[in-house]
Amino acid sequence: MKGRDFLSLAIAISLLLAISTAEVLFEERFDDGWENRWVKSEWKKDENMAGEWNYTSGKWNGDPNDKGIQTSEDYRFYAISAEFPEFSNKEKTLVFQFSVKHEQKLDCGGGYMKLLSGEVDQKKFGGDTPYSIMFGPDICGYTTKKVHAILTYNGKNNLIKKDVPCETDQLTHVYTFILRPDATYSILVDNEEKQSGSLYSDWDLLPSKTIKDPEAKKPEDWDDKEYIPDPEDKKPEGYDDIPKEIPDPEAKKPEDWDDEEDGEWTAPTIPNPEYKGPWKPKKLKNPNYKGKWKAPMIDNPDFKDDPDLYVFPNLKYVGIELWQVKSGTLFDNILICDDPEYAKKLAEETWGKQKDAEKSAFDEAEKKREEEETKDDPVDSDAEDGDDDADDAEADDVEDVAESDSKEDPTTSVDDDVHDEL
Repeated sequence: MKGRDFLSLAIAISLLLAISTAEVLFEERFDDGWENRWVKSEWKKDENMAGEWNYTSGKWNGDPNDKGIQTSEDYRFYAISAEFPEFSNKEKTLVFQFSVKHEQKLDCGGGYMKLLSGEVDQKKFGGDTPYSIMFGPDICGYTTKKVHAILTYNGKNNLIKKDVPCETDQLTHVYTFILRPDATYSILVDNEEKQSGSLYSDWDLLPSKTIKDPEAKKPEDWDDKEYIPDPEDKKPEGYDDIPKEIPDPEAKKPEDWDDEEDGEWTAPTIPNPEYKGPWKPKKLKNPNYKGKWKAPMIDNPDFKDDPDLYVFPNLKYVGIELWQVKSGTLFDNILICDDPEYAKKLAEETWGKQKDAEKSAFDEAEKKREEEETKDDPVDSDAEDGDDDADDAEADDVEDVAESDSKEDPTTSVDDDVHDEL
């Protein structure tokens, strides 16, 4: 058995073993029959702004038979969802994972997904539909390149306070959100942990457990000056007599200078290299320094713990809801389960197995694109009649740029829902 075949068999066996212990609530690889599991929303359809999804493996891929769904029209809203058996993550780990690829070299837009609870009219699913968790990458210009993780608590959507970087290239990447019963979490990108922590500290779900004592005051004898003037240091005699500027010793009176007509000549001044500014005594370490005073922390009277802070009791739907100026975002391999190891193995079996081939396919596509662009470049000519053609081409280019600028404004392409949260 070849090494690669053996590795594939080993991964398959480990995946089967993981299946036996993991509770898989929803797993979508977009194979045959996927349309029966998903409901395309009619949101924005009356305004002719609802975009269509393509079922495809994309322009470049690691396996042409591994398909997902991809946004296909520019300047459109997209909303689609699928139902799974209602689930509560109480006393369980919740894992939410999917892959996303921005083939369009996304300038501004999102690649996030949502988990929704309770009863949802999937035909009306849209930007105003309440959700429980929103997770995934968001890119806009040079400033926004992050993974969003928004949790709904008591009817309020709360954005994670930590920065989590996302990938910005045109290849497939896997995003994983793990939420545990001890109210800790992890965010992974391509099976590597990018951020972790606690719901208590990294979201403003509850008031802080402790606060600075508002009644505390700095003691009058508290010395918080780290350095003090050296009492032994004395100003040198004649220090204040040193002028700030002196006549330029290199200056000479111009030969045509007439004292009677021009007045008495004086040399221009230059900074005095001996001048050291106002005298200040040297600093030394303060022997009485006690450090910077800080108010002591006390229990916050407004804090009330919630042992079910991490719980979403009736998760039932997974959905994608986006606004895209440039289409081309492809989603695949969506997973909701209770086992991080199963999610990791699934990512290895799909993305991990295909990433090198996909990168090669992308590089080849880029090479062909560059060759085509080189062929299309106009050939320079010294012919006299070529000047008019060049002028016409330049005018066409200006019109094309103006038309492009009027169509696409990156400042308007960020999903409204995300920025409402911000």
